[in-house]
Amino acid sequence: MLFSTIKKALFFFTFFLFACNLPGGEKAFASPDPTEQFKPFLEKVVGNLADPALKKLSKKEQAAHMIKVVKERFDFTEMSKRVLNPKWRELSAQEQNEFQDLFTQLLQFVYVGKIEDYSGQKVQFTQQRMRGPRAEVQTELVDANRSIAISYLLKLENGQWMAYDVVVEGMSLVRNYREEFIKIITNDGYSQLVKQIQSKVNELEKQYTEK
Repeated sequence: MLFSTIKKALFFFTFFLFACNLPGGEKAFASPDPTEQFKPFLEKVVGNLADPALKKLSKKEQAAHMIKVVKERFDFTEMSKRVLNPKWRELSAQEQNEFQDLFTQLLQFVYVGKIEDYSGQKVQFTQQRMRGPRAEVQTELVDANRSIAISYLLKLENGQWMAYDVVVEGMSLVRNYREEFIKIITNDGYSQLVKQIQSKVNELEKQYTEK
């Protein structure tokens, strides 16, 4: 059923937002270094999460604010393309833009509730892997009870490393959405997928506007 994935998205994006303070680690020979580029961005994200002024905003305003920050280093075009493959190639440029906008709206609402849960969790850098214009930054989220393996998949674009997926203990956010979306497209068609996503976005927007 569509949006059983939402709980997983909350889980994945929480860790994307919480990742911070990555130490140096081994240098890759290629330049720029993925971890070095990501560190100031992640520190900015965490600084926003810890800002008391953010919690005074409405849920809708919080979502809009945080998605604007996340867009600085998260490639939603690449993410949208991957969650729809192979259907993405069949869409017109206008349809691709419309889907990207809608999917981004969905993501900004599904994790906004986690803003209140931020409590200074720490992330330890383990290693990074690079292969041409692709990279994987591997980390562990550490709290008092457990450590969770979290990887960020990156693509080099004009000298900037941009994230397009978050993998938590082997579970990919993109893969989970793709499996669910393709199932709906196969059974009911692409237009029905768009309707269901739009309906969920409307529901979440109303929910957070009322709070």
